[in-house]
Amino acid sequence: MAAPTTDLSTADRFWADADRHLVRYAGAGDFTREIIDHAAGSYLFTESGRRILDFTSGQMSAILGHSHPEIVETVRRQIGSLDHLFSGMLSRPVVDLARRLAETLPSPLEKALLLTTGAESNEAAIRMAKLVTGKHEIVSFARSWHGMTQAAANATYSAGRKGYGPASPGNFAIPAPNSYRPDFLTADGGLDWRRQLDFGFEMIDAQSVGSLAACVVEPILSSGGIIEPPVGYFAALREKCRERGMLLILDEAQTGLCRTGNWYAFERDGVVPDILTLSKTLGAGLPLAAVITSAEIEQEAHDRGYLFFTTHVADPLVAAVGNTVLDVLTRDRLDERATELGAFLRRGLDNIAGRHDVVGDIRGRGLLVGVELVADRATKRSSDELGALVTRRCLELGLHMNIVQLPGMGGVFRIAPPLTATEDELAEGLAVLDQAIGDAGR
Repeated sequence: MAAPTTDLSTADRFWADADRHLVRYAGAGDFTREIIDHAAGSYLFTESGRRILDFTSGQMSAILGHSHPEIVETVRRQIGSLDHLFSGMLSRPVVDLARRLAETLPSPLEKALLLTTGAESNEAAIRMAKLVTGKHEIVSFARSWHGMTQAAANATYSAGRKGYGPASPGNFAIPAPNSYRPDFLTADGGLDWRRQLDFGFEMIDAQSVGSLAACVVEPILSSGGIIEPPVGYFAALREKCRERGMLLILDEAQTGLCRTGNWYAFERDGVVPDILTLSKTLGAGLPLAAVITSAEIEQEAHDRGYLFFTTHVADPLVAAVGNTVLDVLTRDRLDERATELGAFLRRGLDNIAGRHDVVGDIRGRGLLVGVELVADRATKRSSDELGALVTRRCLELGLHMNIVQLPGMGGVFRIAPPLTATEDELAEGLAVLDQAIGDAGR
């Protein structure tokens, strides 16, 4: 590791300016006290010369690693020719990306709206569902995260609800099916998810005014602590929606485009949503999102005057990046690579769990993995302090980790390295995590 080169007074001025002029937007969390200078592949590099292994792919987005040469080349080429247009105009990268996304998806998903962020895509999807059904009530998981804009924030329950006044009427939560911390028990002590789901919709029916429009859920709840509903859950959820005339919206911001070992996480369950939203992984770190639905739903929305355009709807620059992302995912068979690297990562985490009793649970799929830390493995008692200690120690040792801390759960690390990571890089991260857990325990 290179010796620190940043003049301390310069770094002090940087943080003084940051503290004075930046709005703190992460709730109680502070900014990571590192000045990031550049990034490449699986690593971040600080001004002081530190190299930090990035186990979160930026904001769970940079699935091809940082500064992927083909992404860099696409941006350079496209920004020199066509970057932005009036919202009513179209370019070839936009139409190409819409067609190519449809080719990766099962029927009847074939109509795409290209936007910028996950919140925006969920906003557009919820707006479409309300217009098409003529109803307004939205159901989501109690541990959900769908964004911070109005409709998306109203469907978000894992954080950010306190202090902002009343939510929009007609937003309801159902229990998240957490197999590690079951609330409805089978005879052998496992999660009775069918009874839990029945109970959840009994409560929805009791509260609904008869205007249920849609259910919006993540195939794997990421900010909710990497909670993966059991096989069969989504088929049963779809039936609950059908019985009530609701649309099923799946938010694959973090799970879409090969991260879980499938192109889309919903493939495991054989369930096709009415509306699919993509974001984070679609732009591989750049702001690109999509809403994808059937021709039938799109036609009904259009007939009713569907309105959702933004300054950067269908921008050619990021659409060109999306096409390059699909090129690399397909050519390099990164769905298969995510499966292989995910198995390697899981073996390493299992070994760590064998050495440290504070590892309560390991879950997830492919290269989206959760590690829940507990103060007591037998009782599953949580400890916010332990998670904070391990996170801080990892950073000191050169590994960036993200931990989710929710009431009633221990700290859950969200591990989501780039799909382009190597086994050596994963082994490096596992070694650091192993040491950090041991150091924090002492």
